Amino acid sequence: MSAKQKLVVYVCLGLGVMGFVTRLEAQHDDKAPLKRTLVRAGRLLDVRTGKLLDAETIVVVGDSIASIGPTASVQAQPNDLVVDLGAMTVMPGLIDVHTHITSNTEFDPYLELTGTDAKEAINGVVNARTTLLAGFTSVRNVGAGGYTDIDLRDAINAGQVAGPHMQVSGPPLGITGGHCDQNLLPAKYHLVDGGVADGIAAVQQKVRQNIKYGADLIKICATGGVLSKGDDPQASQYTREEMQAIVADAHRLGRKVAAHAHGAQGILWASEAGVDSIEHGSYINDEAIAAMKTHGTYLVPTLYLEDWMLEKGKLPPFYHQKMVDVSAVAKNNIKHAMQAGVKIALGTDAAVYPHGLNAHELDVYVNQLGMAPLAALQSATLNAADLMGWSAKTGSLEPGKWADIIAVDKNPLEDVRVLQNVKFVMKAGVIYKAAGVEKN
Repeated sequence: MSAKQKLVVYVCLGLGVMGFVTRLEAQHDDKAPLKRTLVRAGRLLDVRTGKLLDAETIVVVGDSIASIGPTASVQAQPNDLVVDLGAMTVMPGLIDVHTHITSNTEFDPYLELTGTDAKEAINGVVNARTTLLAGFTSVRNVGAGGYTDIDLRDAINAGQVAGPHMQVSGPPLGITGGHCDQNLLPAKYHLVDGGVADGIAAVQQKVRQNIKYGADLIKICATGGVLSKGDDPQASQYTREEMQAIVADAHRLGRKVAAHAHGAQGILWASEAGVDSIEHGSYINDEAIAAMKTHGTYLVPTLYLEDWMLEKGKLPPFYHQKMVDVSAVAKNNIKHAMQAGVKIALGTDAAVYPHGLNAHELDVYVNQLGMAPLAALQSATLNAADLMGWSAKTGSLEPGKWADIIAVDKNPLEDVRVLQNVKFVMKAGVIYKAAGVEKN
């Protein structure tokens, strides 16, 4: 090859490399427009007003909603992905503020005692996907062993596994021998659950430890519970002073506090201490209602689990009788609290019954307690987002918020049960379910 021919080859190779680099730079150019997804909604439900808008298109760019407008005015561009949802009703993804995604419906004492953090982690991967496919695009996980919910949240955020947006608490705080302790073994084994702490100094340390390891919120057990041995759901556990110390540290460090509380005194003390939400609230009375309204405390009822458990649950005798006793009073008391104007956010205690049935809670609110359908939907969208401090991110379909979108066959304001069969799920701009079928 002559020197002239070599020069021509080198120039061509150089131009080819430059062209390849230019193409790579174009692919990674931050100024290059992101691909759009156009979600064509036959009907769009505004959860603030209850209005249905016909033929609207949601323009999704990246993980967020860029705009919403009449379909006739939103023309598809060459690289757009167009998702036509036909005549379905489109609305924001649902939110459950009381889940236990790393746990399953297993209350045999042997199974409880042989559980491991590794099993919880595996449970979490499976149950997170199930929850998302049921139309719940955000959850609070209020209690998990070994910080497994923190690792699960991080894995979802990293795109390793599918699941909802999560706020997580890590191990719940509780007193020695209380609902959040492990009371199934005799004294010689000295078994203590990871969140047990007694006294002001100890609970402060535990709050700081959970935050150190990644907790988004703090979960405490203000009263006894149902699915625990040797405690009374009506009895208060933490003192008001201990709860005040917990709340002071948590709030100063930017975390909210959720209080498991069945008994009226525990609800009252927790509300006066400044917790952000009361979970369950089974024995709530007028004094506790007044305190919650004064302090703006949310009530998170978990009622469908009672129906499921009494019909299908298989509980040891020392759990079963407490479930019967609580179920006999909880719905009437919580109905009274709802009618009195206590703020409600939807929570389910999923894991007490199988994951994926979360929307059955709305059926209880509407068809058993008489809650207005729009108010019920708001408990699972706007109110839940407000409790989580995520109102700027989710809870309604608005530009700038996450593209968390679901669709159902009918208007849920006419039949809230339709939300038990969600046909389309998008979370943060990614489609996980379409035409009722999971997308791989």
